[in-house]
Amino acid sequence: MIRQLEELYGEPEIRRARLWWRNEFWPESAADYLRVEAALGTPENAWLGHVVNYWGMAATLVLNGTLSEQIFLDAAFSDEMFEVFGKVQPFLKGLRRRARKPGLLRNIEQLINGSKQARQRLAIMLKQSVICRKDPAERLARAC
Repeated sequence: MIRQLEELYGEPEIRRARLWWRNEFWPESAADYLRVEAALGTPENAWLGHVVNYWGMAATLVLNGTLSEQIFLDAAFSDEMFEVFGKVQPFLKGLRRRARKPGLLRNIEQLINGSKQARQRLAIMLKQSVICRKDPAERLARAC
């Protein structure tokens, strides 16, 4: 199963989506996220969905026991999931309400909240995200 996730992870369109999330998508609010979600037919709209669905599916496989939590939460495999979640976590409650999607990123949140180590990784990611969000030059310097 890990091999199949890795193959999907490397697909060209998924790779573009991941790079967009990492380098260009820095939502400051639920409105920023929803603006992209509402831009149907744009690459950014598709990329938003690809990344959220990929990590949501992967988290579901862990929560249901299909994948080992220990292996999945290894930084080499799931660091990006923490980056993705960390970008929206500060306004996630409002985003869920405004989007009328109470389950948005719920599996990722449940997986992270279920492990002390994962909560610690998220805290580190959130601190880095604050710095990178403020200063685009810092994004390059830190490879945010």
